[in-house]
Amino acid sequence: MEDSIPHSRPTLGQAEADAAAGVVASGNVATGEKTAQFEKALAQTVGAEGAVATSSGTAALFAALKALGVGNGDQVVVPSFVCTALLHAVWATGAEPVVCDIADHFNLSPVDVRAKLTGRTAAIILPHIFGTPAPVEEFLHIGPPVIEDCAQAVGAQVNGAKCGSFGAAAIFSFYATKMMTTGEGGMLTSSSQGLLGRARDLIEYDKKSDAVRRFNLKFNDIAAAVGLVQFSRLDEFIQDRRRIAATYDRELSGLDGIGLAAPAGSVYYRYVIEVADAADLILELRRRGVMAARPVDPPLHRIVGAAACPNTERAWKQAVSLPIYPMLTEAQTRRVASAVRQVVY
Repeated sequence: MEDSIPHSRPTLGQAEADAAAGVVASGNVATGEKTAQFEKALAQTVGAEGAVATSSGTAALFAALKALGVGNGDQVVVPSFVCTALLHAVWATGAEPVVCDIADHFNLSPVDVRAKLTGRTAAIILPHIFGTPAPVEEFLHIGPPVIEDCAQAVGAQVNGAKCGSFGAAAIFSFYATKMMTTGEGGMLTSSSQGLLGRARDLIEYDKKSDAVRRFNLKFNDIAAAVGLVQFSRLDEFIQDRRRIAATYDRELSGLDGIGLAAPAGSVYYRYVIEVADAADLILELRRRGVMAARPVDPPLHRIVGAAACPNTERAWKQAVSLPIYPMLTEAQTRRVASAVRQVVY
């Protein structure tokens, strides 16, 4: 039997290994010059005034919320069809997550957001889900500050401007299987120097004389050295993902029983199709050596016991994420597509 095809995997090489080894050899392994370089590189690319590197994307989101003044008694809008990191970041501030439904291309629904606004709504977290840009400008007009969640969308653009350049702040994730990786890690960007300063203060508790609650959420130079190499390869990674997506489009489009999202401007962190029964397709693909998955499991409205989000429920039942990452070969891509056709037909 052929080797199985993983659902996700990082793209790392000798350059990343050499960069990390160089920092280890220097002895300067904590937060330092490499971290500052990494922050500057991402901020400049996004078009932000500055950046704060953190230990994870969740930590970056927590710091962004706290820097905006979100706390006890506040409400924060989140989509239901997204990973649970958003819930944990909101809960950590003492605020209440308000879960909303999705609309086009699995992104947050502005209609449902408007319907669920209250006088306590302090922020909207807007993911560019699966690497597909959300309609940011619609959300900017709603009122509360928007935090762009670019954890799956570094490098994506909206009308020629980079995702992350629109809201009060943006957050990024560099987990092992994200668009680019440092193993773990995240970053917050903003064009507000005040917000950046408050966020940086929150992630370091040493040598502070007041009683403000802080945490050690800092980054480190070993990870930053890897991140700088990965960042230099980002355009290549995006081209590879779009090449793989184009092959899936050719192999699967126009077939009854398979819905393709065809998102404009996506960097394809995930390639998601919709079928009648996601669980059945995932099981049958695994039997054929293809590791597919639900892109979100479970939806957030189920976790918090909120009212049903019908579009999210449909997506959970029908959406399947196929393997897509730069190391996936053309032959493997066609093998995945062939397996999907075998199961659906």
